[in-house]
Amino acid sequence: MKVRIGIGSLPAGGSTGADGFVELVDELEARGIDSLWLPDLVGTDAVDAHTGMAFALGRTRTLKVGTGVLVLPGRNPALVAAELASLATLAPKRVLPAFGVRPARARERQLYPVPGDRAAVFEEALVVVRRLLTEDRVTHHGEFFQLTDASVGPRPPGHVDLWLGGRARVGLERIGRLADGWLGSFVTPAEAAECRAIIERAAAAEGRAVEPDHYGTNLAVVPPEATDAQIAAALANSVDRRPDVSPDQIVAHGWAQARERIAEYVDAGLTKFVVRPATPVPDWRGFLDRFDQELRPLESG
Repeated sequence: MKVRIGIGSLPAGGSTGADGFVELVDELEARGIDSLWLPDLVGTDAVDAHTGMAFALGRTRTLKVGTGVLVLPGRNPALVAAELASLATLAPKRVLPAFGVRPARARERQLYPVPGDRAAVFEEALVVVRRLLTEDRVTHHGEFFQLTDASVGPRPPGHVDLWLGGRARVGLERIGRLADGWLGSFVTPAEAAECRAIIERAAAAEGRAVEPDHYGTNLAVVPPEATDAQIAAALANSVDRRPDVSPDQIVAHGWAQARERIAEYVDAGLTKFVVRPATPVPDWRGFLDRFDQELRPLESG
């Protein structure tokens, strides 16, 4: 099993503005770090996920770049497929799209209007994206999308894995039926093990399987140098996202706890990790120095 640990960029202070983003991309490539994952956020200083993917892939030769996660309902799935096809053709095996049903921030949900039930729109949109990436010509007459003899190009040279986020049972079962992998967020190791089991059962019921090393999660890490105010803000964000779970169970305080948490997730059956700073990062080099020392030795395969 290949254990891989990437970095997630967040709008943390000045470190993820334009200059900070360029520094981060260059550092990840120079250090040979596995991947960079970009959040789909609007109205922050974070670089747009799609634009950031294109920039990072064009500036590097080995770095993989993913979205964590890109809101699919509210976007035209044919245009999303066309963008992914071009990126995957220009940067083969380095494009890692992960999709979600709705924005994490309530104030951004107005930006992604849909014509019906979000979950139903999401599922049909995912089918459209998949078909356009794998078929020469697509005719699709569904409830929400109408395509006749549609195609995208250039066609990518290989299979483009489509990952999904979420932790609700209906979403996990959708992964088993339709997706290639799961990228969780704000889940405990015990919850992650149950999420994997649900996905596996749903896949088996459809006569398919998700690859064993296509299960992962985000992990928020509070660096040791974080101030009390920054730590309080990080914990408040965790409570906002998961009011039913103590932040101590899903936010790692320091690098030693991050190592322990990753080991627990690996025991639960996860192998892909996106480490995100839970507090502002004034200097990506310093953060990545510690990441290299503390977490990269955990990679394997």
